[in-house]
Amino acid sequence: MIANTAAKPASAPASRTGDERLIRLTFSAAKKAGSLLAKQRRPNGVLRVAVVGGGCSGLQYKMDLQDGPANRDILVETAGVRVVVDPKSALYVTGSELDYLEALDGGFKVKNPNAATSCSCGESFSA
Repeated sequence: MIANTAAKPASAPASRTGDERLIRLTFSAAKKAGSLLAKQRRPNGVLRVAVVGGGCSGLQYKMDLQDGPANRDILVETAGVRVVVDPKSALYVTGSELDYLEALDGGFKVKNPNAATSCSCGESFSA
Protein backbone atom coordinates (compact mmCIF):
# COMPACT_ATOMS: atom_id res chain seq x y z
CA MET A 1 0.00 0.00 0.00
CA ILE A 2 1.37 3.41 -0.87
CA ALA A 3 -0.95 5.47 1.35
CA ASN A 4 -3.98 4.99 3.53
CA THR A 5 -6.14 7.30 5.58
CA ALA A 6 -5.32 7.23 9.27
CA ALA A 7 -7.60 8.54 11.99
CA LYS A 8 -5.97 11.48 13.79
CA PRO A 9 -7.00 13.52 16.81
CA ALA A 10 -8.84 16.74 15.96
CA SER A 11 -5.77 18.85 16.79
CA ALA A 12 -3.40 16.96 14.46
CA PRO A 13 -3.19 17.62 10.71
CA ALA A 14 -5.07 15.11 8.57
CA SER A 15 -2.16 13.26 7.00
CA ARG A 16 -2.03 9.75 5.58
CA THR A 17 0.49 7.03 6.22
CA GLY A 18 2.42 5.64 3.28
CA ASP A 19 5.22 3.14 2.82
CA GLU A 20 8.56 2.90 1.05
CA ARG A 21 6.92 2.20 -2.30
CA LEU A 22 6.27 5.94 -2.41
CA ILE A 23 9.81 7.06 -1.53
CA ARG A 24 12.71 5.57 0.34
CA LEU A 25 15.97 6.93 1.72
CA THR A 26 19.33 5.24 1.50
CA PHE A 27 21.34 4.87 4.71
CA SER A 28 23.50 7.84 3.67
CA ALA A 29 20.47 10.10 3.01
CA ALA A 30 18.81 9.04 6.27
CA LYS A 31 21.98 9.74 8.23
CA LYS A 32 22.33 13.23 6.70
CA ALA A 33 18.63 14.11 7.09
CA GLY A 34 18.67 12.87 10.68
CA SER A 35 21.73 14.96 11.52
CA LEU A 36 20.16 18.06 9.93
CA LEU A 37 16.94 17.54 11.91
CA ALA A 38 18.95 17.11 15.11
CA LYS A 39 21.03 20.21 14.35
CA GLN A 40 17.83 22.23 13.96
CA ARG A 41 16.46 20.72 17.20
CA ARG A 42 13.46 19.12 15.48
CA PRO A 43 13.21 15.72 17.23
CA ASN A 44 9.78 15.07 15.69
CA GLY A 45 10.59 16.85 12.43
CA VAL A 46 10.12 15.63 8.89
CA LEU A 47 11.92 15.90 5.58
CA ARG A 48 9.56 17.31 2.97
CA VAL A 49 10.14 16.18 -0.62
CA ALA A 50 8.16 18.09 -3.23
CA VAL A 51 8.08 18.57 -6.98
CA VAL A 52 7.66 22.11 -8.28
CA GLY A 53 7.73 23.70 -11.71
CA GLY A 54 11.08 25.03 -12.89
CA GLY A 55 14.57 23.94 -13.74
CA CYS A 56 15.92 23.28 -17.20
CA SER A 57 13.75 20.18 -17.72
CA GLY A 58 10.43 21.61 -16.49
CA LEU A 59 10.13 20.11 -12.99
CA GLN A 60 12.49 20.19 -10.05
CA TYR A 61 12.76 18.71 -6.59
CA LYS A 62 12.41 20.83 -3.49
CA MET A 63 13.44 19.56 -0.06
CA ASP A 64 12.87 21.20 3.28
CA LEU A 65 12.95 20.32 6.97
CA GLN A 66 9.72 21.00 8.84
CA ASP A 67 8.26 20.43 12.30
CA GLY A 68 5.67 17.90 11.10
CA PRO A 69 3.28 16.88 8.34
CA ALA A 70 0.74 19.31 6.90
CA ASN A 71 -2.87 18.62 6.03
CA ARG A 72 -3.27 15.96 3.30
CA ASP A 73 0.45 14.99 3.35
CA ILE A 74 1.53 11.39 2.92
CA LEU A 75 3.90 10.41 5.72
CA VAL A 76 6.49 7.68 5.12
CA GLU A 77 8.95 6.43 7.72
CA THR A 78 12.02 5.16 5.93
CA ALA A 79 15.41 4.30 7.41
CA GLY A 80 14.36 5.93 10.69
CA VAL A 81 13.45 9.29 9.10
CA ARG A 82 9.95 10.66 8.63
CA VAL A 83 9.44 11.91 5.07
CA VAL A 84 6.35 13.79 3.88
CA VAL A 85 5.12 14.22 0.32
CA ASP A 86 2.08 16.22 -0.77
CA PRO A 87 -0.46 14.32 -2.94
CA LYS A 88 0.42 16.19 -6.16
CA SER A 89 4.16 15.54 -5.75
CA ALA A 90 3.43 11.89 -4.94
CA LEU A 91 2.28 11.44 -8.55
CA TYR A 92 5.82 12.27 -9.69
CA VAL A 93 8.01 10.67 -6.99
CA THR A 94 6.35 7.27 -6.47
CA GLY A 95 9.05 4.62 -6.47
CA SER A 96 11.91 7.10 -6.02
CA GLU A 97 15.02 6.64 -3.92
CA LEU A 98 16.70 9.57 -2.20
CA ASP A 99 20.45 9.27 -1.73
CA TYR A 100 23.09 11.58 -0.29
CA LEU A 101 26.60 11.86 -1.70
CA GLU A 102 29.55 13.44 0.13
CA ALA A 103 31.39 14.90 -2.86
CA LEU A 104 32.15 18.21 -4.55
CA ASP A 105 29.07 17.85 -6.76
CA GLY A 106 27.24 15.78 -4.10
CA GLY A 107 24.28 16.46 -1.93
CA PHE A 108 20.84 14.86 -2.04
CA LYS A 109 20.16 13.02 -5.30
CA VAL A 110 16.83 11.56 -6.41
CA LYS A 111 16.69 8.36 -8.45
CA ASN A 112 13.24 8.65 -10.01
CA PRO A 113 11.84 5.86 -12.20
CA ASN A 114 9.10 8.23 -13.44
CA ALA A 115 11.48 10.76 -14.98
CA ALA A 116 11.34 10.64 -18.78
CA THR A 117 14.36 12.95 -19.07
CA SER A 118 16.57 14.79 -16.62
CA CYS A 119 19.19 17.48 -16.89
CA SER A 120 22.88 16.77 -16.47
CA CYS A 121 22.96 18.19 -12.93
CA GLY A 122 20.16 15.80 -11.85
CA GLU A 123 18.17 18.58 -10.17
CA SER A 124 15.35 18.81 -12.69
CA PHE A 125 13.39 16.37 -14.81
CA SER A 126 10.37 15.91 -17.04
CA ALA A 127 7.73 13.26 -16.65
